[in-house]
Amino acid sequence: MRKTLLPYPLGDIVFAGTVSDGSIIMRSVSQQRPYQQVGIKIRQLILETPYRSGQRLPPEREIADMLDVSRTVVREALIMLEIEGLIEVRRGAGIYVVEHKNPLRIEEVNTHFCNDAGPFEQLQARQLLESNIAEFAALQATREDIVKMRQALLLEERELASCSLENSESGDMHFHLAIAEATHNSMLVELFRQSWQWRENNPMWIQLHSHLGDTLYRKAWLIDHRQILAALIKKDARAAKLAMWQHLENVKQRLLEFSNVDDLDFDGYLFDSWPLAKTDG
Repeated sequence: MRKTLLPYPLGDIVFAGTVSDGSIIMRSVSQQRPYQQVGIKIRQLILETPYRSGQRLPPEREIADMLDVSRTVVREALIMLEIEGLIEVRRGAGIYVVEHKNPLRIEEVNTHFCNDAGPFEQLQARQLLESNIAEFAALQATREDIVKMRQALLLEERELASCSLENSESGDMHFHLAIAEATHNSMLVELFRQSWQWRENNPMWIQLHSHLGDTLYRKAWLIDHRQILAALIKKDARAAKLAMWQHLENVKQRLLEFSNVDDLDFDGYLFDSWPLAKTDG
């Protein structure tokens, strides 16, 4: 089925083009993740439409409506294009085309991103995995495990006090790792390590995280960690699970706020998110 995008005045640039299910565009992205497919479509429209460096792209809401996808998928697509050097995201100001001499070809995009999940998809997976890890750890943790968690929090506090973003997440990682190790289940520990390694190596996560230039979010997450630890010390499995779930819900919310460039009140998600109340019972 063919979908024709007629000339459409979007922001400062008029997008025009045709996307067909049988075209080379669709063949090249059919096995890719939604944000990659959308990123390729946006990229193709930009490259095929006359523009000048510094021109503003349409708001993400209009792009989402035009391509019939969620706005969070559009956000992840824009992060991909920012990594490529095709656009610049200015928080509160919009999305702008930048001068680029050697953009990636469409057929190179799949190799460049290795079909990695987007950052919000990964956070949802962590939420499901780590909330259950915390629940189990509450029942299994020893005194030595609790000591390791406390040491990780002390490291996190020192990193926060130093006000340095360099190596600022060692305490964060060690705290979550200590909880996984407190399950005394090597498979769960390995699953956690793999998810964290993805986080450290994924260019989209790195790009999104680069926009977090202050320590406010780290202070909020440290408070979350203390609440998780309090539940683990009490061996309250239900409270530990809910505290971890809510912590990662808070992380998603904060990253969405920082990634959004044209609507500071938008709180939509790529996947449905369940607040604390929905996990109760």
